[in-house]
Amino acid sequence: MPKMKTHKGSRKRFTVTGTGKLMRAMAGKRHLNSHKTRAAKRNLRGTRSDTGNIAKKYVTALGGE
Repeated sequence: MPKMKTHKGSRKRFTVTGTGKLMRAMAGKRHLNSHKTRAAKRNLRGTRSDTGNIAKKYVTALGGE
């Protein structure tokens, strides 16, 4: 059985922690920011961790378990 390839698009957007959680950036901060409030943009900073079913799919695509 050949090795499973890493999904390159996912590799650029997500990281997997040592405990298997998926770290991602918040959506909605790239463009169309002029009408958003300062507080809304501030709350979109940083990273979030995901552990749901969709996160498991991306962890597998990144070569995790």
